[in-house]
Amino acid sequence: MLKLLLGDPNARKLKKYQPSVTEINLLEEEIKVLSDEELKGKTAEFKQRLAKDETLDDLLPEAYAVVREAGRRVLGLRHFDVQLVGGIILHIGQIAEMKTGEGKTLVATLPSYLNGLTGKGVHVVTVNDYLARRDAEWMGQVHRFLGLSVGLIQSSMTPSERQKNYDCDITYVTNSEVGFDYLRDNMATSMADVVQRPFNYCVIDEVDSILIDEARTPLIISGQVERPTEKYLQAAEIAFTLKKDEHYDVDEKARNVLLTDEGFAEAENLLGVTDLFDPEDPWAHFVFNAIKAKELFL
Repeated sequence: MLKLLLGDPNARKLKKYQPSVTEINLLEEEIKVLSDEELKGKTAEFKQRLAKDETLDDLLPEAYAVVREAGRRVLGLRHFDVQLVGGIILHIGQIAEMKTGEGKTLVATLPSYLNGLTGKGVHVVTVNDYLARRDAEWMGQVHRFLGLSVGLIQSSMTPSERQKNYDCDITYVTNSEVGFDYLRDNMATSMADVVQRPFNYCVIDEVDSILIDEARTPLIISGQVERPTEKYLQAAEIAFTLKKDEHYDVDEKARNVLLTDEGFAEAENLLGVTDLFDPEDPWAHFVFNAIKAKELFL
């Protein structure tokens, strides 16, 4: 009833982006007639206009029209209006909720290209290595066609490979890899060992999973464990004592487990420790892996 009286607040918010969508649509015919070389040349033109004090917001309608046309030519996919709205919302740093099948992956090409024009770097963050590699190879075709460099961070890469890929205009990476690289960079004793450059802009896929669920498990770089065999065995016993949905949740899609507050308390009680993350006697890694083995691999 309240929604009927006051109107849908989301609908009112979305309505203010309609003029930008209309402007992008009006530019479509103008952009369509450009040759491939002329379309690619738009990237250099946009960079020059940024250097002359135009803003990214000024460039947004034309840049999005260029990405839409590049997507059509390279991927055979044309951004729909709802995807343009999603791209605008992501550019201004807000969350765009889209249903399955509405093309979230394609939406990310819009703000990542626009912000990639600054040369300061864009991160496209997702939940696992497979998705990062898929999107870099698939959606990265649009950016490469338009003249931007595309990087990919994978768990097996060396520091020099990571540094090279972070220096690209757009870098596809998982949340855990970018997090651990940040921790390692802050432990580096020389700037030559730092792989990341200053953060500028990022698009986060499945933001609820990464910023809420995954954030409940701290990223920890720990030293050598003195008696790993005994710890693995003890952690396995703990894992079979803890109860699913009461002590921990299982995210089968991300292949991950998350301890609840009750789970942390119970594990610490069974182990006779006060903190699973104690750097002097770390247990979290062993307990998490034991629960993963129990739920995901048995």
